[in-house]
Amino acid sequence: MKIMIINGPNLNLLGARDTGIYGTGTLEDLQGFISKSFKEHEISYFQSNIEGEIINKLQESMSDGTEGLVTNLGAYTHTSVALRDALEPIKFPKVEVHISNIHARESFREKSLTGEVMDGIITGFGKHSYILGIQAIEHLSNN
Repeated sequence: MKIMIINGPNLNLLGARDTGIYGTGTLEDLQGFISKSFKEHEISYFQSNIEGEIINKLQESMSDGTEGLVTNLGAYTHTSVALRDALEPIKFPKVEVHISNIHARESFREKSLTGEVMDGIITGFGKHSYILGIQAIEHLSNN
């Protein structure tokens, strides 16, 4: 199965940014952990701090053979109507994940604009949120 994982703004700072919330592992560590956990899948990774680049990647995924999408759009989750609109027409399984529990943080993080058009949201399990997200993609693909 071809799965795309898209990470949004500031996730390139994993390991340096608020380690009490996000842990000490880097984005590269996270990607290695995911790849080792799912050797049977073709997993590609994309990270950008730029909203338009993420939109372009989402649109590309609709015609490049991608079969499942896991996103952690960081702060854009709570603010971006443009990303919500880019996600809406995607027909293959798509799951939003968050390392921290967005409902246990500042009140502005509780609302997920992008989550409204996803098949599900997994939040608060650290790097394992991505594992659960891929497992959800597998489940959705088999039903």
